[in-house]
Amino acid sequence: MKAVGKFKGPILLAAVYLALALWAPDIALRSSYVALDYIREMALIIPPVFILMGLLQVWIPREKITALIGQGTGLKGILISFVMGTIPTGPVYIAFPMAGSLLRKGARLSNVVIFIGAWAAIKVPQLIAETQFLGPEFTALRFVLTLSAVIIIGYVIEKLVGVKDLPPPKKEEEST
Repeated sequence: MKAVGKFKGPILLAAVYLALALWAPDIALRSSYVALDYIREMALIIPPVFILMGLLQVWIPREKITALIGQGTGLKGILISFVMGTIPTGPVYIAFPMAGSLLRKGARLSNVVIFIGAWAAIKVPQLIAETQFLGPEFTALRFVLTLSAVIIIGYVIEKLVGVKDLPPPKKEEEST
């Protein structure tokens, strides 16, 4: 019974899907196509992300992350976090393992939140398309408002969560 408790969510989802298949088979079929497309997308995206995460862990020392976006980096840390979030493309769920890795390497929580917020809301290709279709005034205003909101949210979350509530950064293992 304890094992069933661990899988309540998937069991409930399977029950809902089974009920949907009985009462609305066409909707169940369409939803299975969407689910398969999502699984296919994940299978193509997640392995390179894990490789990138491994390389980040090995190639970039903890001291470098701390110096660039750690405690006390101020405006420089905000700017680097913001740029790191605006350059990559891809779904936002890719940013979360990267954010966890940055936190383990000693990055400041507010800078990690800024990184995730920039990834989710401010992309260079998005800004270019936005400028073309909505005009430079709209794009500039949205950019400034979004950037301000992301920075404020980063600091609010850091104050709410508190640095003392985060697990300490992991020490790098010394190679022998």
